Amino acid sequence: MTSMPPQNQSLVIRPVQYRDLEGIERLSAESFEVDQSSPAETPGRSHLSLLRRWFGLIKCLSIFPNPLQYRFCIYVAEQYRQVQGMIQVTPFNRTRSTWKVQQVAVDTKAHTQGIGSQLLRHCFEAIGEARTWLLEVNINNKDALALYRQNGFQTLAQLTYWKIKPSLLQELAAREPDLPNLLPVSNADAQLLYQLDTASMPPLVRQVFDREIHDFKTSLLGALIEGLRQWRSRTEVVSGYVFEPQRKAAIGYFQLKICRKSQKPHVATLTVHPAYTWLYPELLSQLARIVQDLPPQSLQLASADYQPEREEYLEQIGAERVEHTLMMSRSVWHKIRESKFASLEGLQWPEVLQGLQPARKPVPGGMSWIPQTSSARSKIKMNSQYQFVNKVSSSSESLHPSSSTEEHSLQQHHLDNEGETKNTNV
Repeated sequence: MTSMPPQNQSLVIRPVQYRDLEGIERLSAESFEVDQSSPAETPGRSHLSLLRRWFGLIKCLSIFPNPLQYRFCIYVAEQYRQVQGMIQVTPFNRTRSTWKVQQVAVDTKAHTQGIGSQLLRHCFEAIGEARTWLLEVNINNKDALALYRQNGFQTLAQLTYWKIKPSLLQELAAREPDLPNLLPVSNADAQLLYQLDTASMPPLVRQVFDREIHDFKTSLLGALIEGLRQWRSRTEVVSGYVFEPQRKAAIGYFQLKICRKSQKPHVATLTVHPAYTWLYPELLSQLARIVQDLPPQSLQLASADYQPEREEYLEQIGAERVEHTLMMSRSVWHKIRESKFASLEGLQWPEVLQGLQPARKPVPGGMSWIPQTSSARSKIKMNSQYQFVNKVSSSSESLHPSSSTEEHSLQQHHLDNEGETKNTNV
């Protein structure tokens, strides 16, 4: 169980405002100063200019449901009217059961005040629909690793980023890929891609990602927004999947983000079924053929520690390792156990002692501990006599059925006279 960080009473955590953009830019520049050569994309830094230009529109879009509602979900920590820290989070799936921490930046002079922990815990409490939190951090960033581990994050997988040089891409493009059933991706293929994604990762990672079929579909508004973003950044996205007709399933998938600016490399995403690892050479040759007519640029892709065949093939062809990161996750139940103390006021004994509850309604017995009065005793005696006479009459009736009616009337007359005598005495 992690310890609670000290709370700073003068610190205010709130959603971002336009006047905070200058402070956010300063914190981002300080936070990524040591990672300028990192190939991993830093969305917080790359979107700051867009956030400044369209801040009013983005604020309006965050009010009602739309694809851009949580595009810039940023909280800032303010102290004495100065921005001391910021955090950017975004949903990881459509159901928003898993959220991802995109960036945490804290002023270098305020590291010992626990501002990073307070920002994280504010998101854990403010975003109640999130059941799991996910993030990715460089293994050399010791401060960030200590911050995340202190707040309950644990290692989920190890990621390695690879770079394939342009000369190696030309060699791969010279080989003809053997992909007879390579098909373009559409919304009709969401079921096949979902099954492939489910089979390509271990159960723990699959549970954290919590993807469903609609995570692999694109809405009309989402496609329009993505097209505008690609036009603005001068990029193009090409995707396809390999179909197995015998199993009627997708066994391989790729998505290639082509960057027409020579400053940045192309970025590829691969998903291969564990039983069809022979697809790696074929898919990489297909990617090399797609970019062979563009200016010479390197190709970047990632591999996880649960994909040993991919890492082995990339080492075999001479790809270069450029970065190692850790994928870390945190469950929501840690938040409930650590931030809220258990209260015994609302507990009821029947809820606590479930094993002592009766299995069925008890049946009242014939014994009673209440003292009986004389009238009650006389009634009990009359009833017992009446029951005894009935038993005798029933037995005699079975032996002498002709005289059973007369005997029963005489017995009833005798009992009536005896009851009247007792009432007179009383």
